[in-house]
Amino acid sequence: MSNIPVDEIEVHSSDLEAARHNVEAAGRDLHATADGVGRSPETTAGRTETMSMQQALNLALREILAADPKAVVLGEDVGVLGGVFRITDGLQSEFGAARVFDTPLAESGILGMSVGLAMAGLHPIPEVQFDGFSYPAVNQIICQLARMNYRSRGTLPMPVTLRVPSFGGIRAPELHGESLEALFAHVPGLKVVSPSSPHEAYHLLKYAASRPDPVIFMEPKSRYWQKGEVVFDDGAAANAAGAPSVEAPSTAAAGAPSSDAPEASAVHPNLGSKVVRTGKHLTLIAWGAMVARCLQVAELAAEDGIDVEVLDLRWLKPIDAEGLADSVAKTRRAVVVHEGPLTAGLGAEVAALVTQRCFDTLRAPVERVTGFDVPYPSGDLEDEYIPNIDRILFGMQRVLEYRRG
Repeated sequence: MSNIPVDEIEVHSSDLEAARHNVEAAGRDLHATADGVGRSPETTAGRTETMSMQQALNLALREILAADPKAVVLGEDVGVLGGVFRITDGLQSEFGAARVFDTPLAESGILGMSVGLAMAGLHPIPEVQFDGFSYPAVNQIICQLARMNYRSRGTLPMPVTLRVPSFGGIRAPELHGESLEALFAHVPGLKVVSPSSPHEAYHLLKYAASRPDPVIFMEPKSRYWQKGEVVFDDGAAANAAGAPSVEAPSTAAAGAPSSDAPEASAVHPNLGSKVVRTGKHLTLIAWGAMVARCLQVAELAAEDGIDVEVLDLRWLKPIDAEGLADSVAKTRRAVVVHEGPLTAGLGAEVAALVTQRCFDTLRAPVERVTGFDVPYPSGDLEDEYIPNIDRILFGMQRVLEYRRG
């Protein structure tokens, strides 16, 4: 399989003095209104545009900041530089250093500051520069961010959207490519989502930023430069601008902690899983960058008369169990593909949910095609680690050829 071409990545260290100045300015000015700060972006509702995932995320952040005066963006090099992947490019010059600011090189501090900002009533959107850099912040994420709403009995919600450039595919050094979805999905109080295309990136980020709960937003960094159509619709634009979300009424008591129960995808287009290719012989289940790879596999399988359905899981916590069941009940076979290690990977949870709901109709055990149980490798070794087309095809073959007895 050909390698994904990417531009050379150069990581710059933050200017600590400038960061300290920006943080102090933010502390003085964060509660000021956004009137006159930046400009409102041109309305996007009702049209379609081709753009890269990087551009889609940048546009989503720009619209979030314009629509929500409580939204702030923070992280290493997100301000002056515009982020190592240029996701936040131009935002500081447009909205000011009090709302888009650089921080010291301290991920625990970034997340601790985000918790404090949320307690003060703001809507932080922090960035961890690379997924492997999130390990020093795990204490703040698990012990504070995920628990604060529960600990305060609903009086201190945590509307924090943590952006994490995730997974591999760019041949970067160690700790610059990880697959941490199982770690975050295991933590009660967190929601986890991973887009697979520019369209999903734009809409899911805007939706995540409008939630009262902490969301880990895992961006597949190998897909940043891949272009696709983004369809802008009035409903999504209105929802992102602060209009009431089209969700089922909550049955929880006022002030009670929010639930991690799955939400029906039929209620809102940005919830649940999504079938991105229909088929009848087998379902490939994936998320993030692996969705595009599964679509490639499905096209190759079609040449041999095998009709493959591809399901983009999108939300990794809560998982859309009903969407999984609907697809697999039709195809009666399932293969889960992800970059994380096999043992205790999120594919195990997906396989359990499918088996539980489709036990009587499954014609073969659920197969998993994953990374290996080794540290995520750097450089060229990624090619041997990340599930490739051949490994996915062999996994499908095992399922299609399975015979009971």
